[in-house]
Amino acid sequence: FFMWRFLMKRMGGGGMGGLGGSIFSAGQARSAAVEEGKVTTRFSDVAGVDEAKEELVEVVDFLKFPKKYTDIGGKIPRGVLLVGPPGTGKTLLARAVAGEAGVPFFRISGSDFVEMFVGVGASRVRDLFKQAREKAPCIVFIDELDAIGKSRINSMSSNDEREQTLNQLLVEMDGFDGSTGLILLAATNRPDVLDPALLRPGRFDRQVVVDRPDVKGREQILKIHSKNVKLSREVDLGAIARTTSGSSGADLANIINEAALLAVRAGRKEVQMEDLNEAVEKAIAGLQRKSRVIKEDERKIVAFHETGHALASAFTEGADKVHKVSIIPRGVAALGYTLQMPEEDRFLRNEKELLGEVDVLLGGRAAELVQFGIVSTGAANDLARATDIVRRMITDYGMSSRFRNVALSQHGAGYGAADPKLVRDYAESTQQYIDEEISRIINERFEVVKTMLESRKDLLLYIANRLLEKEIIEGKEFAEIVAAQSRLSAQAEANDSSGDSPDSEIN
Repeated sequence: FFMWRFLMKRMGGGGMGGLGGSIFSAGQARSAAVEEGKVTTRFSDVAGVDEAKEELVEVVDFLKFPKKYTDIGGKIPRGVLLVGPPGTGKTLLARAVAGEAGVPFFRISGSDFVEMFVGVGASRVRDLFKQAREKAPCIVFIDELDAIGKSRINSMSSNDEREQTLNQLLVEMDGFDGSTGLILLAATNRPDVLDPALLRPGRFDRQVVVDRPDVKGREQILKIHSKNVKLSREVDLGAIARTTSGSSGADLANIINEAALLAVRAGRKEVQMEDLNEAVEKAIAGLQRKSRVIKEDERKIVAFHETGHALASAFTEGADKVHKVSIIPRGVAALGYTLQMPEEDRFLRNEKELLGEVDVLLGGRAAELVQFGIVSTGAANDLARATDIVRRMITDYGMSSRFRNVALSQHGAGYGAADPKLVRDYAESTQQYIDEEISRIINERFEVVKTMLESRKDLLLYIANRLLEKEIIEGKEFAEIVAAQSRLSAQAEANDSSGDSPDSEIN
């Protein structure tokens, strides 16, 4: 009798909800439903993804005026898949569609369908679409679709629960059309792993790419997120947009919020430009660790290392400008950093520019060797990145002397694109050539950078010592020092014949 009462309480959820509440409610969808007219997000709240917005404006029109499409014989799309990196605004766009259309909005994550009990996920899919049909016209939004929509082809392990859930989703998508007033939106940052049956026309008819914003989009996003933030008149959001290439909308929102927190911490009533710059650096390089005690000889190594990076950047054609050089530790492992900022968004790199990137990465180690005659472990990350660039030049970009226009690719062993066991499509002798070519190119570029620094050792010493004194050199000051040295060198060459010596400009 006691066991019977205990089981009935567990099944009914009385007193002890447990992890999942009532057993009888396990198959109910865990969607967060927002009633008609209560979604306050609008397209004006979304910036930096103009092309995606244009595609979704039409979805709003489908929901508001379906008759004008059906009258002409057109079919309203059943599903729209939002594809893009994390933090680019896929969920925000889905809410904006519901807000503009003025219809109920059902939001659920793909992981909410998956349970340890087989059949529960499929039951939740049925329940979700049942609720949605009752509220139609409406929008159903499934976030992280890849949690339930992974391809069943070449799968190494079977998952009956996930496959049943996916099958039920496919059935439900076949069970409604444009006349129901129900549109399914879904988001993923891994479209490559989705099942082909999900992506065929008639299910997800449209794929909308939501990519990271360009410089204009970043400025618009910064303006939206700073609407309720008190900014100083000196703040230039355009400058911040230019220094945050590759940042997503979520990254930019975090930068604005971090700047506001830094301003409060400093006792200011407004966010100043220095707060925003510090927030950007914190996002890129990590938190300043001024309390970390570093021995003086190690500080010298770091100073020359970072100066080497900066000078390699200054004297390498096509390299990004130096924004700041610092020997203040940041993050977990960085004892110093040289911050370079591209002046514009770049989508392609030529061979010369890639080798320029390698030169800048090798500049730190070369400076250590020029000054101390020995190298340290501080260049570990630089070497890894330089090696990766050169390897890609040879294997992916067809930029080697022997395989000039050939891609030396690798592929999975038959279990999907994410398989870690990669198989080479080329011979062992070719792999040996790749290894030798990587070593040759990196050693060659290292000698080029080392020679450049040896010819400018006075400048290397001056900037490194100034860095030891000040800890931070801003990009403007660095550019002025380099320009002054260039003028001195030109004057010295001009005066060689007369024997005059130029007055020093660097002080």
